Amino acid sequence: MSPENDGHDHGVIHAPRRRGLLARFRANFLTGLVVVAPIGLTVWLIWTVTGWIDGWVLPFVPAKYQPDQILRTLFNLDQPINLRGIGVVLFLFFTVFVGWVAKGLMGRSLISWGESLVDRMPVVRSIYSGVKQVAETVLSQTESKFDKACLIEYPRKGIWAIGFVSTAAKGEVLAKLPDDEVMTVFLPTTPNPTSGFLLYVPKQDVTFLDMSVEDAAKLVISAGLVYPNGKDKEKPAADEE
Repeated sequence: MSPENDGHDHGVIHAPRRRGLLARFRANFLTGLVVVAPIGLTVWLIWTVTGWIDGWVLPFVPAKYQPDQILRTLFNLDQPINLRGIGVVLFLFFTVFVGWVAKGLMGRSLISWGESLVDRMPVVRSIYSGVKQVAETVLSQTESKFDKACLIEYPRKGIWAIGFVSTAAKGEVLAKLPDDEVMTVFLPTTPNPTSGFLLYVPKQDVTFLDMSVEDAAKLVISAGLVYPNGKDKEKPAADEE
């Protein structure tokens, strides 16, 4: 049998097979799902949370002062009106008012008196202290920020990692360490910077960066792909000649 007729293809390039209708349908569906799912979940979450707050706040408003009842009276409407979000607005103003009162002398005294009563209740005391600690930890992050971005040698000498300096070590931690100046450094993980390691590093081993904490966070989240101000230090070709 000649090589041409031996049943094998020699050097013949076959055109790629076209995907079937079902495969193309599946690919298009997955692509659309990637686009639609985040938008749909976000809208659903906002709509659900808004309705939950409305259902919790609006029952405290007298019936004749309900927003939908006022609108129905003004416009002579027979059908009920679903004004979703009014409860959120009322809750926002109420919370701001409580915060304003709590900052005053009378508000602080009232809170201290209320907490002293709660401390005498065994079960309620544990629940209140736990919820208060979680709330303070979560909400205080909006006011406290990292001081500087830095570089430290981690996990060994010669390998550098980006960290965030929060404060200088104090108290018992500093007293137990051999160095006089020690920095508290948070070492984030990539691509999720909300998790990481808390390190106490001698100040002489910390290399501070000029970039902002936000730019350093972008660098960590992007795994080094987004370099903040990367072109600032590059000299133009005209200057090098």
